[in-house]
Amino acid sequence: MKKFRKVLDGLTTSSPAGVGGSSSCASAAGTPTAGPSPREIDVAETLTSESFQICKTVRHGFPCQPTALAFDPVQKLLAIGSRSGGVRILGRPGVDCYCQHESGAAVLQLQFLINEGALVTACADDTLHLWNLRQKRPAILHSLKFNRERITFCHLPFQSKWLYVGTERGNTHIANIESFILSGYVIMWNKAIELATKTHPGPVVHLSDSPKDEGKLLIGFESGTVVMWDLRAKKADFRIHYDEAIHSVSWHHEGKQFMCSHSDGSLTVWNLRNTARPVQVTFPHGKTQRDGRKESCKPILKVEYKMSRNSEPFVIFSGGLSYDKASRRPTLTIMHGKAITVLEMDHPIVEFMVLCDTPYPNEVQEPYAAVVLLEKDLVVVDLTQSNFPIFENPYPMDIHESPVTCTAYFADCPPDIIPVLYSIGAKHKKTGYSHKEWPVSGGTWTLGSQTYPEIILTGHADGTIKFWDATAMTLQMLYKLKTSKVFEKPKAVEGGRGAELGEEDPYAVQMLSWCPHSRLLCVVGISANLILYRFSKHDANTNITVLEVRLQCEVEEVISPSDTENTPCLSDPSGHSPQPPPSPRSNTPDSARDSIPCLKVKDRTIRMPPGYQAELVVQLLWVDGEPPQPITSLDINSAYGLLALGNCNGLAVVDYIQRTVLLCMSTLELYGAADPFQRLTRSPRKSRQSTPGLTELSDNQVSMDAERSKSPTSDHVNGHCTSSSSQACAAGRARGPGGPEGPRLARRGPGRPPFRKAQSAACMEISLPVSSHAEESRENSFSRSRSSSVSSIDRDTKEAVTALQFGESYGRKTDALPTPCLWVGTSLGLVLLIPMSIPTDDQERQEEPVTMAPTGTVLMLKGSVLRFGFLDLRGAVISAPYEVWRDPNAQEDPERPRKRKLVNFSPSSSQENCGEGHLAVVCSERQAVVFLMPAQVCLHVHNITEASFVLRADLVSFCNSVCLACFCANGHVMTLSLPSLRPLLDVNYLPLTDMRIARTFCFTNGGQALYLSSPTEIQRITYSQEMCDNLQDLLGELFTPIETPEAQNRGFLKGFFGGNTQTFDREELFGEAAAGKASRSLAQHIPGQAGMEGMKAAAGGAVGELARARIALDERGQRLGELEERTALLMTSAETFSKHAHELMLKCKDKKWYQF
Repeated sequence: MKKFRKVLDGLTTSSPAGVGGSSSCASAAGTPTAGPSPREIDVAETLTSESFQICKTVRHGFPCQPTALAFDPVQKLLAIGSRSGGVRILGRPGVDCYCQHESGAAVLQLQFLINEGALVTACADDTLHLWNLRQKRPAILHSLKFNRERITFCHLPFQSKWLYVGTERGNTHIANIESFILSGYVIMWNKAIELATKTHPGPVVHLSDSPKDEGKLLIGFESGTVVMWDLRAKKADFRIHYDEAIHSVSWHHEGKQFMCSHSDGSLTVWNLRNTARPVQVTFPHGKTQRDGRKESCKPILKVEYKMSRNSEPFVIFSGGLSYDKASRRPTLTIMHGKAITVLEMDHPIVEFMVLCDTPYPNEVQEPYAAVVLLEKDLVVVDLTQSNFPIFENPYPMDIHESPVTCTAYFADCPPDIIPVLYSIGAKHKKTGYSHKEWPVSGGTWTLGSQTYPEIILTGHADGTIKFWDATAMTLQMLYKLKTSKVFEKPKAVEGGRGAELGEEDPYAVQMLSWCPHSRLLCVVGISANLILYRFSKHDANTNITVLEVRLQCEVEEVISPSDTENTPCLSDPSGHSPQPPPSPRSNTPDSARDSIPCLKVKDRTIRMPPGYQAELVVQLLWVDGEPPQPITSLDINSAYGLLALGNCNGLAVVDYIQRTVLLCMSTLELYGAADPFQRLTRSPRKSRQSTPGLTELSDNQVSMDAERSKSPTSDHVNGHCTSSSSQACAAGRARGPGGPEGPRLARRGPGRPPFRKAQSAACMEISLPVSSHAEESRENSFSRSRSSSVSSIDRDTKEAVTALQFGESYGRKTDALPTPCLWVGTSLGLVLLIPMSIPTDDQERQEEPVTMAPTGTVLMLKGSVLRFGFLDLRGAVISAPYEVWRDPNAQEDPERPRKRKLVNFSPSSSQENCGEGHLAVVCSERQAVVFLMPAQVCLHVHNITEASFVLRADLVSFCNSVCLACFCANGHVMTLSLPSLRPLLDVNYLPLTDMRIARTFCFTNGGQALYLSSPTEIQRITYSQEMCDNLQDLLGELFTPIETPEAQNRGFLKGFFGGNTQTFDREELFGEAAAGKASRSLAQHIPGQAGMEGMKAAAGGAVGELARARIALDERGQRLGELEERTALLMTSAETFSKHAHELMLKCKDKKWYQF
């Protein structure tokens, strides 16, 4: 018997694309039908492998885990470093560049070479990098790796090529920015401090040159020691020892005094004339207690001391609050004269900078804004107004306002949809922002020539949905929808039910389906609900219709083979699934939770503002104390007026026009007698008695409580599944995707989705493990449960609906014309076709019922079905029918009632090709198959992967053609030609996948895709060679040639009495001739990015490099031409001068001296 099962397993895996038109052929484990061979289908495929190349385009959102901040006051550019080694450079809207250090080390500090188009980054691996910003894709020019010391602080004086580098040992090194070589000039810590000092001063936490004299360097040590080092004399001018640790130092622009912030929450002001003690010591937030002592305060992490001509000086600092006020949020304090303003922030402050008009440190600064980098936000405060309002952020920094749980990407949308959404969303924007322009306005950006409307939808854990305008490599929020407004606020529950229902995020969005043409939006929530929205430009007062569906399976004790052949029953058209008979378990406590939804929909009239308005809510109900399973598949069709949803228990189809449930049955019931495996449900296996409250399943997947095993015999009640075809479902307990081997799903942490239960292979996209060990465990378990073999079915009879698609197709082989059909794909790789009869007249559609019944047509693939698509016999995509949008709340003319305008609706739209049939493209986790309809013959098969599985697959329009794009769990991005399924692209793009990427990766038309690269950022990529070549034209320019502002004239009296600012030649002091070379073992110089990668990033590949060389040659030729012209002019003038000189000589030749 074991050998016979192995043979059947081998037949299944060797015939993965078997097609069955009837139950008999489908039962042969995937054996192809012996039907007539299809006629030759000649499709001219224009796509080749040269049409594809994958590369990143742009990254949107807030930098994840930021660590550093820098600003160029002349170029008006802002740079943000992150813990993962990324650097975001921001300018005016549209200028947004992302750079990544290959090492992935955290960025400690950023320093702009002001108005030079370059940036220095100091990373946690003790490496300095110089980035060239004079190109659209910045590249590293030099790197300097410190071997023996840890970098703690860097300082680059304005218009200097020498970078001061402080280390953890307390030493200060000096590096040449041009060559990135260390100077032999070193300020050792033991020379900086007094010889009498016996303790180490600690790491260097501050470096700055005196505004009054660039030859004086102020060094701040962590222990509280401050040293003014004379670079020329190579000795200390003075030393300051303070009891409290120093966090930051800020100079007065005249260079006569400076301010320090300390760990005890104090600010000290020091005057250079008397450094014995501070001129002033203040505790801004420390109150004097009754005993006369100051209350203890938190450290002031940074202070900025800025002067203004027309107002009092600004002292701005972060931290310093009293420890007694622990509940208060992080603050930024602005001390302007005697006024103290405390700005509370929503997140901890990472760094802040004060923006000033002048880059010169010895001039009056004139601060106009403060940039505050928070852990999860970027805030810019207007300092020119007394109430200190914030600027409206033009960048999409609030993608992560609530964790993103799903995404959808739509390219080439109708041109009118973006203005409409923007006009509706603009009415709900926040007010109170500063009226001044956004101060970060560097770079240039122009709208590309090839632009088309693009929209991105993001679903979030709090139930919100955001619409984003993604046109031309930008991202701007258009409209925000809150699905939680449909429901009543959940009340506190008892007995731990909240944990089962995902009480943490009960409104989390799990799935989205949006039609830009009909403007219908369907939202699936984590609490087993589905909300249908219609778009309207007018407000309305409506009641939301609720349909409740009992889509739950139970176990049967005894069942005969004839029971599996019962014809499915259609539900009552009233809209609510009828109630089943009382269960014998009604006396148990859990039975109280029966026929109730997870959330309660508002049952009163609701005023809905213009925009998307809820029309219908479909809710899956609790059954006998078991919660409804998450919805795993969804499709909606506006032309048919139908929506379908499926989960690991079965399928439900809803007519949202008549507000009725048309179909509600388990997956096994859909087959009827056409079950390809001839599965016979059986009595449950005997299992150990489960202890009350046990949350894990035992190793035996079909084991269950003895009490549950005593359920009644088979019964089909109005579409309610009570068969034993889903015994694991009967246990009702959540189990991780790896089965007994894999880890159980933990509660949601940062960056993880809020989905709570992974019931089957159908839940793969929302239960993908993160670790490689769990991945392997998951692969092993799923490969068994998804295998199309009899032995696999014996082990796990559960089958989930994983893919749904409405469309014009042929439900039977004998059909001559296409009719509305529903394609259903399952987790076992089976495809069912359900034809429908839909009235075409508007009035009949409102009154006559829609009929649908499974025909037994079964097609087979290997792996869980993910996607359907349809092509005509010429290879063009057959779009799904849709209804043209009309405002449901617009006033109608009684004499001229509006009619539904349908597009691509059968049979009239299909008359031209009705006799020819069409091609059906089906993609599963393992393979892609093209079928010829209505013959149901397999034309092409391609095994996509054996070692991994496909996470996402989409049919995309590309270069006036169409292809199948796939993203696998092993990180490979693939494209296949259609209909021949030839591999065109296979790139190992993401070597490590995780839950976030698996949940959010999606393709769209035009060769683009996106995924959530971090919990706060969206990464857009392209797999189009043409777009990669034109990418430079689509991106913004970071560097723009700007004249450096001239230094202010200090005036005679001020210069005479205040002392002139002294300058000195750093090259003479730090150069190799004077200081010598640094030790080779101290630091290692690394040239720019190895190979051609840096050049490709800088110039867009070899073509761009050749273009640059050609431009350089042209410029050189032009200069040579100009030089030749100037040489010719000089020769002409020389000849003229010689001629005139000769004439003068002849004229004066015979004259005597007295004749002159």
